[in-house]
Amino acid sequence: MGENAAYDKVLLARNENRPHFLDYINGIVDDWTYLAGDRLFGEDAAMCGGIGYWNGMPAVILGQEKGRTIETRQAHRFGMPNPEGNRKAQRLMRLGERFNLPVISLFDTAGAFAGSAAEERGQSQAVATSIQTGLSIKTPYIAVNVGEGGSGGAIAIGTGDRVLMLENAIYSVIAPESCASILWKDKKYKATAAAAMKLTARDMEQMRVIDKIIAEPVGGAHTDWQTTMQNLATAVSEQIKLLQKTPAEKLPELRAEKFLKMTRKIDDVPAKKANKNTK
Repeated sequence: MGENAAYDKVLLARNENRPHFLDYINGIVDDWTYLAGDRLFGEDAAMCGGIGYWNGMPAVILGQEKGRTIETRQAHRFGMPNPEGNRKAQRLMRLGERFNLPVISLFDTAGAFAGSAAEERGQSQAVATSIQTGLSIKTPYIAVNVGEGGSGGAIAIGTGDRVLMLENAIYSVIAPESCASILWKDKKYKATAAAAMKLTARDMEQMRVIDKIIAEPVGGAHTDWQTTMQNLATAVSEQIKLLQKTPAEKLPELRAEKFLKMTRKIDDVPAKKANKNTK
């Protein structure tokens, strides 16, 4: 479909018939109560969240909703949160901590919204504080990439104790088309960029950015919603049960160490060789 295997994954992750956040809520969660507002500015429809029973387990659940029709896509801003959306996410994370409920995030966004009003209201600060909040809450936190894991919009609600990824989801700091436009001044190299960016679930697993890949039906999540939701619900429930065996006060330290390890391991240049070249 997309010139190479990596860009095939990009197209599958963006498929318009792929389940979105509210679809997962309707298919997995019972007794759902939607919670609105950041208590500072207003409600952001791009970031949805609330409380419900995930596979029979009470939990705080949040994530980006892209919308499906023209009207809902515009209302949800194609899943790209404003600062108030990320601040709402912080509020929900703290709510989970306060009531000893696990936090589940399902992220699927091209990135945080880059409009001038968003920047004026502190977009970068909101993303950074969401990352900080996710790393600090004393309750099990499972983050799942269910589609597009785009830049700060994704990592803002992606710093979980366990990070899972659907088989055909992607995770990157920039879109392949944008990368190709910067490096080669032409979007026609988007597939080449996608392969070089290592953005697939298998790439993320090999680099230990994620902990587990959740299988999708043959052809992608959009071909069989029920199987996708069953696989997702089971995988998340299993991880929560494992994390509940760890004292809650220890989780922030273990979580922070998990992410710090990603910046410490350097395999390309052996230490002795690097020191010799330095001399």
